[in-house]
Amino acid sequence: MFAAFMINAWVTASIVAVIAGVVGFFVVLRGAAFVADAVPTGAFAGAAGASLLGINTLIGLGVFALAGSLGIGWLSRKARRDVATALILVMMLGLGALFLSFTVEYSSEIFSLLFGEVLGVSSNEIVPVAGLAVVCVLAIAVLYRPLLMSSLAPESAAARGVRLSMVELAFLVIVGLATSLTLPVVGALLIFSLMIGPPAAARAMTNSPLAAIGLSVVLALVTVWVAIAASFETNWPIGFFVGAGGAVCYALGRLVGHWRRSRIRVRPAVA
Repeated sequence: MFAAFMINAWVTASIVAVIAGVVGFFVVLRGAAFVADAVPTGAFAGAAGASLLGINTLIGLGVFALAGSLGIGWLSRKARRDVATALILVMMLGLGALFLSFTVEYSSEIFSLLFGEVLGVSSNEIVPVAGLAVVCVLAIAVLYRPLLMSSLAPESAAARGVRLSMVELAFLVIVGLATSLTLPVVGALLIFSLMIGPPAAARAMTNSPLAAIGLSVVLALVTVWVAIAASFETNWPIGFFVGAGGAVCYALGRLVGHWRRSRIRVRPAVA
């Protein structure tokens, strides 16, 4: 379980969990789960196009992830965000289907973008993912106050001079960055599971934003660690364990949240 290739998997998956925990908290807080699903899922079209042109798939992946995020931000000014997200997703999936139709066979590299190859991570992939994690965490730290204010009370934030459209666009770019280099490692389905399950559970467990972010990271780390160990022992897909772990985290979070609310209701009655 701790062979050289497994060490790479542990380290990289842990870095991805940190990104997912931090960014995912604001994804849940802003009700942007559809965006977090659409950007990584649709960005595979960029990898397909890059594969068709014979260039590095990471280039196409990053271009499409950022373009999709910016497209959602621009269209959201003229239409509802869910409609804008759906339109961008459909367009990117259509382009992906077109690019794949020009190839002789379905590339395993493109297939891995959906389901990931965390157990096949090489050492040279760790540094780019770690660099991406630092960029995303620093961006969230810089935007923390306006991002939090615009998520909880957009009208009050606007009254205090926060430019909501710019904050939304910056957040979408962060989501695009968070998925562009992590997709080849964990896949679109895994990063989406980590960005939703643990953060949603953490938000239900505490009302403190900073505590919720920390708890979200912890839950995401536990989820990937358990998933890697279980996948190694059973030879089952790691995506199954990550998805199941995310669902379990959310269920536990809801139970803890219900317990906390029931205690708050009981205290005045006892007093």
